[in-house]
Amino acid sequence: MKKNRYIYTITLCALALSFSSCEKYLDTLPDQRTILNNGEKLSELLVSAYPSGNYITFCEAMGDNVTDNFGMTTNDEINTNSYAWMDVNAVGQDSPIYYWNNAYRAIAAANEVLKAIQEAGDPASYASKKGEALVARAYAHFMLVSLFSKFYDPATASSDMGIPYVEVPETVVWKNYERNTVSAVYEKIERDLTAGLPLIVDNYKVPSYHFTRKAAHAFAVRFYLFKGDYPKVVAHAGHAFPEGNIEANMRDLNGKYAAFGSEEFARTYTQSTERANLLIAETTSWWARRFRQYRYSTTSALMNEITRNTVVGALTAIRTWSISSQSYYTRKSMEHFVRNSINATTGVGYNMVPLFTTEEVLLSRAEAYANLGQYEEAMNDLNGYAKNRIKPADYNGTRVIDKNKIRTFFYKDLTEDEFTDANLKAGLIQSCLQFRRAEFMHEGLRWFDILRHKIPVTHAVYNSASITLAPNDLRRVLQLPDEVRLSNIELNPRPSTDNE
Repeated sequence: MKKNRYIYTITLCALALSFSSCEKYLDTLPDQRTILNNGEKLSELLVSAYPSGNYITFCEAMGDNVTDNFGMTTNDEINTNSYAWMDVNAVGQDSPIYYWNNAYRAIAAANEVLKAIQEAGDPASYASKKGEALVARAYAHFMLVSLFSKFYDPATASSDMGIPYVEVPETVVWKNYERNTVSAVYEKIERDLTAGLPLIVDNYKVPSYHFTRKAAHAFAVRFYLFKGDYPKVVAHAGHAFPEGNIEANMRDLNGKYAAFGSEEFARTYTQSTERANLLIAETTSWWARRFRQYRYSTTSALMNEITRNTVVGALTAIRTWSISSQSYYTRKSMEHFVRNSINATTGVGYNMVPLFTTEEVLLSRAEAYANLGQYEEAMNDLNGYAKNRIKPADYNGTRVIDKNKIRTFFYKDLTEDEFTDANLKAGLIQSCLQFRRAEFMHEGLRWFDILRHKIPVTHAVYNSASITLAPNDLRRVLQLPDEVRLSNIELNPRPSTDNE
């Protein structure tokens, strides 16, 4: 899919947030915009309402899917600084600042669509586009608050600093913004999501590039999982797959994927026709090119820990490859390189990224069931997942998750009489996290599980002591771009020393 390449002066220059590209717009009146007066133009702009930034590079490097793979050839500031939980000063693609800027550009596009619909003579005829714009605006803000604010905690969300929630197009170059609280941001996300979802009509030519009703429900599943509203997680998972066929819509790793080489595997993984891809986005990124060569990447031992050390043993259907038997990976991305001109040797790399998938809906529902005390339902979902991620020849009764299997894997020292429902609940949640870690490896989502569950992360450092990110370390929150201070936005606090 080709992203809409139109330049709109209503992007983050007008919001005073798109700092790296703002200067070239300073002499342009903010109200010189494309006139959005028909459905086709609205549809074109809606394509830009999805962030084109890519969060995978820095999210993977901060988490526990990588280690110091000393000897790999690519040293990159984003990979290196993120691994050490240091602020990344780079502003180019794959950096946190690039994601921030592009998320707000997406929000600006959504706001322009909503304004045009509001001013249209027959706004009701654009109801579906309004729904998509509202859900897209909610998603971009959701990703921003998840990365650049403390993770949602009902005990502190009303005082934790959130991010600016931008709801209208701007008509001035510089404007002061306030950071809403995390709680206030979540309220606005939920408002936009619940208002927009019922309006969506699934009449897209390529559904996977848009918030269809299924994709919007998948977003709701993630949102309510992060918020801890587990009944709504279960409800929206059911709405996403009303026929109850969620497992049948997983990627068929035991079928066609089993015969693929790495390139065909990656190409198929991100195709719009892949049934498991509920929403995919085109991002500007070098991830597909570089991730296997990064110094901070995945070793054989770490790959085994992720894919083999689970409650059911090895997830043998998950395909892995290696470079020189040192960097191990599963290939989920292909780069589309666009040259700057016909004869140019420079250009921009594009990666298609699945933003929401069937597998996430299933595993999120399993975790919600566990939190609700519906243990049989949680085990059914986990067993459904495992059966699709273990080769048929390897799958037998010893791989089935039940109460005793949870006890013997996570609580070996407890007898059956000593094993409580609280232990079962905790073990089922850990099983969900194990499966999520393996399933979403190299997709950046593990970082959000680390934040949700306050999992400490320890990184090895070659010829030096390891470093640890504690559950409440301030560096778990990405730093805002320094230029936001021009809009009187407060930066995130940092530890007083690098060793805290």
